[in-house]
Amino acid sequence: MIEAVLTGAVRGGTSIVFAGVGETIAERSGVTNLGTEGSMLAGALTAYAVGIESGSPWLGALAGVVAGALLAMLHAVLVLWRGANQIATGLAITFLGIGATSLFGQDYVSQGVEPFTPWAIPLLSDIPLLGSVLFDHDPLTYLSFLIAPLAWWFLFRSATGLRIRAAGERPIVLSSMGIDHRPVRWLAVGIGGGLAGLGGAQLATAFARTWAENMVAGRGFIAVALVIFAAWNPLLIVLGAYLFSGAVAFQLELQARNVDVSIFLLDAIPYLVVLVVLALMSRRRRHAAPESLSSVFDATT
Repeated sequence: MIEAVLTGAVRGGTSIVFAGVGETIAERSGVTNLGTEGSMLAGALTAYAVGIESGSPWLGALAGVVAGALLAMLHAVLVLWRGANQIATGLAITFLGIGATSLFGQDYVSQGVEPFTPWAIPLLSDIPLLGSVLFDHDPLTYLSFLIAPLAWWFLFRSATGLRIRAAGERPIVLSSMGIDHRPVRWLAVGIGGGLAGLGGAQLATAFARTWAENMVAGRGFIAVALVIFAAWNPLLIVLGAYLFSGAVAFQLELQARNVDVSIFLLDAIPYLVVLVVLALMSRRRRHAAPESLSSVFDATT
């Protein structure tokens, strides 16, 4: 059971890792995007459809990245150009993603797609317990192992990352250097949406290997919540994503073993875990939030 739960945590958490890291980059620039759920759905459907039409899951994944980024850029247009409220706009983008993918995804329900298949790493995949948990996955899952440290380096060791963090903390500093903070935020939001789209692509073409209406099932919102848990640190996003997905895998194992507990209570376990963790950690993590994010919530009062 332990092996099944840990393996499920990694496989199921990959899509959330991509989306959470992307949202971290966006929020580091001072923009909250509750449309992450919509970008994941757009990425999932687009990757699935392109994968079917082209026969290539790689082209599908690339198309999913583009679809997620485009939907996020719509959020950026409304927020950064038109000055719309970030919270309301993000929710509207999510509902747009749900509606559009439900409409255009009808023809792809139950259709077969050329999926990403697991690549067992020689020798390492034979290690007891650890082998199946870490070294017998699809290529996008392996990519997710790299995305968090790469994002950390990008944010904290590159010049572009410094500008993104400056846009989220003190945009006036960028202005004093003759740099407009808005294009920097556009870039961050686009990257965030693209990674969310990649998460959706992994969910549809590697994990579930199918398309169903609203199949993301709240993972985008979980990713946004985990950014707070991770204190806007992409490395800690991985821990939060695996914690949530491990809870999902655990409750599925309990259902499979016919444990005498209400199925509705079992379904609620992963979300209760996230709520408890956020309640315990949010007060301590609040000081880590980029300063510009405070204006997002001040505008809603």
